[in-house]
Amino acid sequence: MLLFVLLILSAGAAAGLCFATDAYNSLQYLWQLPVFFVGAFLVLTVLALLFLLLVTLPVDPDKEREKDSRFFRFLAKIYVEFVLTVLPVRLHVTGKEKMPKDGRVLLVSNHLHEIDPAIFLHVFPKKQFTFVAKRETRDMFFVNKFMPMLLCPLVNRENDREALKAILRSIKLLKDDIVSVGIFPEGGICKQRKLQHLKPGVFKIAQKANVPIVVCTLQNTHNVLTDLLHFKSTYIHMHLLEVLPAEEVVAANTVDIAHKVYDLMAADLGPENVLEYPEENA
Repeated sequence: MLLFVLLILSAGAAAGLCFATDAYNSLQYLWQLPVFFVGAFLVLTVLALLFLLLVTLPVDPDKEREKDSRFFRFLAKIYVEFVLTVLPVRLHVTGKEKMPKDGRVLLVSNHLHEIDPAIFLHVFPKKQFTFVAKRETRDMFFVNKFMPMLLCPLVNRENDREALKAILRSIKLLKDDIVSVGIFPEGGICKQRKLQHLKPGVFKIAQKANVPIVVCTLQNTHNVLTDLLHFKSTYIHMHLLEVLPAEEVVAANTVDIAHKVYDLMAADLGPENVLEYPEENA
């Protein structure tokens, strides 16, 4: 939507500038029109980024909020769409129709890149997802301003007590029907960008909140910046594999849930995208 608006405004500005310079009275408009269009688009894009900077300045990234911000969620929607289009990303989605229409869910997925949450925010805007994130993301420019406004629980992976607080906050957000929660149960990004074993404890969130688990996979998000440098489009695959009903989740052991989710992800990603473990540790 934002990109469309910028393109329309740029076209209008370019046409107006050509009219103001009498370019239409000669063949000058043939080169002036595209030059004015590109210039107007760049100026408007900078203004859009400055607007984003302006509205995020008052946000304290260390202040925990209790209510989801409709305004910041709207901003996230239009700016994420803009970024994914400009990069450019070609998104292939399967299984979207399996997402429960009503109620909150715990979404779990493999993790390849910091851009991963943006993909889910783009694909499922109506589910109002927040994402459990590592504490270090507070240092990410712009992103650190959106996280508290979208109620993202932050995990300190070096402190078990602090990590537990993030889990308890996630449970509360779900039980109070405030937002849906997304989490990457591998516990971090694998250097080889392959699926690792999952942390069973994170599935306690769904059990305690009595919500279904939505199992997804992502492929190729880690190549976005590399492809951009090579002027290539990035083809990202997002698959919604299965929804584990709340009653099944509550009745199961978290280790068994972790094994089932891992098997679903591994089967979808293929052996080339799954980290091999020594047989005694498997």
